[in-house]
Amino acid sequence: MENNKQALFRDVLPGGAHWSMKVPKGHTVRFTDLQGGANLSVLFYNPDNLLERYNAPDTLKGQHTFKLTQGHCLYSDMGRVFASIVKDDTGWIDTVSGVANKQKVAEKWGERNYQADRNQWKQNGYDALLVEVAKYGLGKRDLAANLNLFSKVSTSAEGDLLFAEQHSKAGDTIELRFEMDTILVMTTCPHPLNPATDYPYCPVDVSVFQAEPMDNDDECLNSRPENQRAFENNRRDLAPHTAFVG
Repeated sequence: MENNKQALFRDVLPGGAHWSMKVPKGHTVRFTDLQGGANLSVLFYNPDNLLERYNAPDTLKGQHTFKLTQGHCLYSDMGRVFASIVKDDTGWIDTVSGVANKQKVAEKWGERNYQADRNQWKQNGYDALLVEVAKYGLGKRDLAANLNLFSKVSTSAEGDLLFAEQHSKAGDTIELRFEMDTILVMTTCPHPLNPATDYPYCPVDVSVFQAEPMDNDDECLNSRPENQRAFENNRRDLAPHTAFVG
């Protein structure tokens, strides 16, 4: 996507914050790490059927990968594509580490509360996601495995999870092209494996653009045969809503 293309919407999500919005099909959301070292935990839901949400196991096994990056798709648990990763400056999106809860954040960085510390309190990713999904009538049982944009977690030969510090640099962007109407849930709370001494407040710019139409040579469409089948499921799901002229 051209960097000078006019954004339809833009806002900055501060570090340690949370937010959500409905992204219509045919739009691209560009996330930009403004300072370096950001983490953006995200979830996806179908606004017309909240039982349909992002499915991490299907996304990974369908594309034969442990990580996600440019060229990959994000599957729903009904075999459709929520979004395609059309750009990833970081080259590695964490798929397996989840988010930290209140206890983990308190043990690592100490406790602060909003009443005393306002915007400098130490929010945790689990509660942040719960607050956002509650806006749509969802709760704890609806929290699926999330993605952590701008974060990299690899494995050692012994199977240990290894967090890559400063994986994302200031100005790095990740762009998701949405292939169906989607509720996008976000939090900039720190990654659960981040070893930083001080609680990291890393803001992320969120910008929405009209997406370019997908063509037959699209990288995400063609990177795996499973992706082509998932896009076909998207097409079939839209068919009943299309007015046919006989």
